[in-house]
Amino acid sequence: MNDPVLHLQGLQKTYNKGLPGEVQVLRGVDLTLHPGEVVALVAPSGAGKSTMLHIAGLLDVPDAGTVSLGGQDMTGLSDRKRTAARRSDIGFIYQFHHLLPEFSALENIVLPQLAAGIARGTAEARARDLLTRVGIAPRADHRPAALSGGEQQRVAFCRALANQPRLLLADEPTGNLDPETSDQVFGALMELVRGTGLAALIATHNLELASRMDRVLRMDAGRLST
Repeated sequence: MNDPVLHLQGLQKTYNKGLPGEVQVLRGVDLTLHPGEVVALVAPSGAGKSTMLHIAGLLDVPDAGTVSLGGQDMTGLSDRKRTAARRSDIGFIYQFHHLLPEFSALENIVLPQLAAGIARGTAEARARDLLTRVGIAPRADHRPAALSGGEQQRVAFCRALANQPRLLLADEPTGNLDPETSDQVFGALMELVRGTGLAALIATHNLELASRMDRVLRMDAGRLST
């Protein structure tokens, strides 16, 4: 098997440390993701899911433990280097699409590529290719307000993959959609992920969707289990 894309070892995180309201959110989390692997993360509210995703995505740092991306320990890097790694190697998808309302679907996918130094022509070609893969290429010039909820989330998927990351982190990516649209949009996401060969960790409350991934991890009280 290929070297891991993401390796978490012994992650611990406590908020309000040393204070009366101290809360230990992560209690020694270990996780390894390989290229092409799609893993579901199922957890009740307050179990530490979002904290783990934030640490894995280099948006937060653990109190103890290590985060390795592509074999490189990211834990002690400067903020500048962590930001650069997020931009080039990690794609994020959230429950709400967070598209920029004043820009078209195409432009929302082009902008992160321009920020990464990609030429506009190349960025536009990749954006159109991604929109074609998720079946909404004819909507490329529409702004978010003119798109349905499912279409908006598909654009968000494309934006997350615009810079060809090695790792995709998704937090309830279909949680704001009705069941039929959720199923369709999830199918589009899986096609994108499978087509690019990246590693994906997808948090969801939907057990039916979770069952369609390669494996399912459960988090409870700050610990992971299968």
